[in-house]
Amino acid sequence: MHTPDIACLRAAVAWRQTGHRIALATVLSTWGSSPRPAGSLLVIRDDGRIEGSVSGGCVEDDLIDHARGRMAEADARPEVRQYGVGPEQARRAGLPCGGQLSLLLEPDPPAEALQELLNALTEGERRVRRVDSLSGQWLLLPAMGAGQAVRWDGRRLTQTLGTQYRLLLVGANQIAGYLAPMAMSCGFAVTVCDPRPEMEDDALPPNVPRVRDMPDDATLAFAPDAHCAVVTLTHDPKLDDLALMEALATPAFLVGALGSQRSNDARRARLREHFGLTDAQLARLRGPVGLPLGSKRPPEIAVSILAQLLAEKNRQLAPAPASNCASALA
Repeated sequence: MHTPDIACLRAAVAWRQTGHRIALATVLSTWGSSPRPAGSLLVIRDDGRIEGSVSGGCVEDDLIDHARGRMAEADARPEVRQYGVGPEQARRAGLPCGGQLSLLLEPDPPAEALQELLNALTEGERRVRRVDSLSGQWLLLPAMGAGQAVRWDGRRLTQTLGTQYRLLLVGANQIAGYLAPMAMSCGFAVTVCDPRPEMEDDALPPNVPRVRDMPDDATLAFAPDAHCAVVTLTHDPKLDDLALMEALATPAFLVGALGSQRSNDARRARLREHFGLTDAQLARLRGPVGLPLGSKRPPEIAVSILAQLLAEKNRQLAPAPASNCASALA
């Protein structure tokens, strides 16, 4: 799995191993049009190189200069930095789109804890990171439940890291081969279901789990909750309908099916007549799945599906639409 958080941690560990000092910045909270959410990470190397982002480029230069000075201190402790709060900061290094952010800057975070956290996230596990800003000490715990991304009580940072969202794809085809790694890079844990023996694993990246159960059994075992999505890609009613009849009875935040409008109308009729699904359940079916990009090539179809997944997911997290400025900087 490769996500922005893993990329930051991997860079932090690698730079440490080559003798560099580093600092870690974590967004605690945002107001207005700040283009990065709470929990976003940025690692800064002592020569000014960075991995990650906390503002889309608006405040990084000022933060890098400050962090390099802190790294030179013998016993630097974490500190809270705020940007875009006052008029002077807004002119000097504030967010040009009017947003504000508060972040925790940690010079010299503990090396063993960084490595432990990187190992866990790389293996697809989730962790809660607790940081005492007075001592700089970390405590890593298994994450239970969905969890709030970031909590800050004025002294302690509590941050949940790792995949919270899951995606079940039915159909080990080319579209799944493109969609799975893109969804994984956006933080989804992806599983592909396809019981057909003729569908080999060649279309899928080697790090994508595949199950060969029938789609209804696979969906039940997946146990979709409000942080899950199920998308069928086979065009075969004998497979797609089995997954959909189970998924539409769950709290999954998105249930979608590939195919034309005509085929999806026929699918809804079958699900109603043969499987007894209600109108309310059928109204939740996104079919055809994917934003209407006019795409016919597998990678473009995958992009359209991922775009709808992210739109539905982010609508849960932030019901208010982002401003044009924030969207442009994100």
